[in-house]
Amino acid sequence: MAHVTAIRQETMKSGRDDRRPLRIWLGLVVLALFALVMVGGATRLTQSGLSITEWKPIHGVVPPLNEQQWQEEFDLYKRIPQYQKMNSDMTLEGFKNIYWWEWAHRLLARSIGILFFLPFLYFLAKGKIEKRLRLPLLGIFLLGGLQGAIGWWMVASGLTELTSVSQYRLAVHLVMACLIFSSTIWIMRGLTPHSSDEAPGGGALFAGVIAFLALFQIYLGALVAGLHAGMSYNTWPLMDGALVPGDLFIQKPWWINLFENPKTVQFVHRCGAYVLFAAALIQAIWLFRVARGSTHCRRGIVFLLLVTIQAGLGIATLLTQVDLHAALTHQIGALIVLGFAIAHWRGFVGEYPREIPAKV
Repeated sequence: MAHVTAIRQETMKSGRDDRRPLRIWLGLVVLALFALVMVGGATRLTQSGLSITEWKPIHGVVPPLNEQQWQEEFDLYKRIPQYQKMNSDMTLEGFKNIYWWEWAHRLLARSIGILFFLPFLYFLAKGKIEKRLRLPLLGIFLLGGLQGAIGWWMVASGLTELTSVSQYRLAVHLVMACLIFSSTIWIMRGLTPHSSDEAPGGGALFAGVIAFLALFQIYLGALVAGLHAGMSYNTWPLMDGALVPGDLFIQKPWWINLFENPKTVQFVHRCGAYVLFAAALIQAIWLFRVARGSTHCRRGIVFLLLVTIQAGLGIATLLTQVDLHAALTHQIGALIVLGFAIAHWRGFVGEYPREIPAKV
């Protein structure tokens, strides 16, 4: 460890930081992924996700260029249940509005693949990527390709019988996006110089559990979104007139309510928020007691503040019956909470040890 510290100090003295270009690249990828999830959220909230009914990974980059092509795309949309049961009065101009959201979402996803892979090849050729990071970074890229297939698998669930996508597939798609986002932050944060504050014992485990809770809460939120469960029981703190409403397990078998009963799914999402808030509060108090004044303590307090704001956004989304702006801000807040949780966790683990140069 002393050798690693000496290397870090020598690097700082010389003004060189070989990891900085990698951090900038991964930082841009993180921002692009953040934007992708936000556009995806807007696409879902505007019910635009089924407007493109074919998967064209290459040719799909080019949108309709004339009225005939627009009419062809519109005719394809008219074949699916969403148009027939919900949007039968939609005009071509109205179709264009929802089409552009989905097209932008897919274009951004393709662009991120290029933003990630081309610099990866460049840094790899230049020997700038440490051996320990080559497979993890390649893995992130492959997950991105898998995510594209998952996205189409999700869309396909709404093209034959449903008027929206399956809540199960929506949850898988969103969680995969969050895993890619979190993995990129984890590696980027590991390439960042950390403070010399000693991490309290058990801090990394505590922060890891909290990061998992943040991700799980996003998964629960995806089920709520997929079932449109936020459109009902729009009161807080009571739900259907009680803290614990009735008929939570009315469907048989009982466990199916956790995934298909809008009332139960919303209630579990509320409970998940309470658990995450409690965990963030307990962590902040604990860090204040055992590591007061450290960067770890300050991060714990900031995280508690972010979770509190996010809880307020969730309540606002509920009370406004999923107002577009409130709901989108709530999704933005969820990703910020998750990203900070991952960075906070990495802060306890520390940066990647630098390679010790061979003695001459």
